[in-house]
Amino acid sequence: MRKPVEIIVYGTEQLCPSCVNLPSSKETYEWLEAALARKYPNQPFFISYVDIFQPQEEEEKQNFAQKVIDEDLFYPVVVLEGEIVGEGNPKLKAIYKEMEKHGYTE
Repeated sequence: MRKPVEIIVYGTEQLCPSCVNLPSSKETYEWLEAALARKYPNQPFFISYVDIFQPQEEEEKQNFAQKVIDEDLFYPVVVLEGEIVGEGNPKLKAIYKEMEKHGYTE
């Protein structure tokens, strides 16, 4: 069996200034978790939410959160196995495509 992929949604409770009328980062995380569980039932994956303004225990997550701030990335930023697959208003098709590269099937 393949190793379950790790998906991290970086964002904050405050909406990104350019993301008016879009769901919050936390809402996007919850929506994405539900959508992926429906699309790939019985195929495990890890998904977590990181608030970019809160200190992180893992240095890698802290560094990427700082990158989101420093580079003014549109949040939420969705990272799958270290690759950015969505920013601002992530598209499910792009995330599904990346999941399928890692062996996930419908």
